Amino acid sequence: MDAVRIYGGNCLSGQTKIQGSKNASLPILAATLLIDGTCEIVNCPDISDVYHMLRLLESLGCRVCRRADVIRIDTCGVAECDMPADSVGVMRSSIMLLGALLARMGEVAMEYPGGCVIGKRPIDLHLQALRRMGVEITEGPEEFCARAWRLHGAVHELPFVSVGVTENLILAAVLAEGETVIHPAAREPEIQALCEFLVSAGGKISGVGTDRLVIRGVKKLYPVRFCVPADRIVAGTWLAACLCAGGRVFLEDAPCGQMESVLACAEKLGGRLSPSPEGLLVEGRACKGLKKDLVTAVYPGFPTDLQSLFMAAIAFSGQDGRIVETVFENRFRIVPELLKMGADIRVQGNCACIRGNRPLCNTIVEAKELRGGAALVVAALAAEGTGIVTNRHYIDRGYEDITRSLRDLGAEIELA
Repeated sequence: MDAVRIYGGNCLSGQTKIQGSKNASLPILAATLLIDGTCEIVNCPDISDVYHMLRLLESLGCRVCRRADVIRIDTCGVAECDMPADSVGVMRSSIMLLGALLARMGEVAMEYPGGCVIGKRPIDLHLQALRRMGVEITEGPEEFCARAWRLHGAVHELPFVSVGVTENLILAAVLAEGETVIHPAAREPEIQALCEFLVSAGGKISGVGTDRLVIRGVKKLYPVRFCVPADRIVAGTWLAACLCAGGRVFLEDAPCGQMESVLACAEKLGGRLSPSPEGLLVEGRACKGLKKDLVTAVYPGFPTDLQSLFMAAIAFSGQDGRIVETVFENRFRIVPELLKMGADIRVQGNCACIRGNRPLCNTIVEAKELRGGAALVVAALAAEGTGIVTNRHYIDRGYEDITRSLRDLGAEIELA
């Protein structure tokens, strides 16, 4: 059965190591296409999204070898520019292969990418920006074709901050002729990791970590060995789990420097946090109310990927709270499932009002996307009784083994 069974009502205790970042691994794996040779990517998480990305790379002619958390990718045999529709359809991150393949092959044919249904996330902005770099695009009802005889630099003044567009433009620009400017560029740590990977391979990128990136095209990149940073969203997931269920847990390698907005919110809810270079110690549970709205925003604001997890924490706090979602319009798909558990949540537009005065009881609930699925598992840890979260495959997109990690923290959880 594609499900997880959780025996709730127990405090958490223990230690777990934070896996490598999903959102950094995927663009870095795409970036290996820009390098003629073999790269080694260390600390790459063993998750289904990475599996699909590797399958896409193999379909293009790459030779892929994985041993433990090290992936070796030899791109010398790349000869194709068409990708299998089934992998493209399940993973929206496949769109970032567009910029890399245009730089490598000069031509790409692909179906429109899929992934979790959390909002529109149209690719129009990707295509418009690439056209400014000399790309000709022919769009059909189910697929599109992009061609470029020679990519050239351009100034991109984007209408809003987009992680995906920033990544695609970086990948297209690093081997393009001339200079490319991206503003406002996304500042997420995953963008910084991609830039660090490309610079280590010989790329020329300035402004890393700011909202204005300048990429000066080079003629060639060189094979490198690169370590993927820890996943701040996974660390935030286990932090939310402790806030819901209570207890004392240590999150080894948690990237606390990337989590300032999350840590601040957790402390306001009543969690006791002790960050260190080795990770993050979390004690206590959510027991206080938020005096101000929790508003999601692009980095360094509160990440939309953790919104549903902190919704669960607020629901267990015994206090009222309000969440304003500004990034994706469909991030509240978890609400009907939390209502089944007894939560009192009302949604109006992009705002969710949570009343924390009702106990939650476990039942059968359905994961409808990646982070919402993880949030339902976290909620079930703290609720009374035995719960089942179906559609585990959504959760597997971003978590190596959610049952193992939570068992490390003392949870009673198993595959169902």
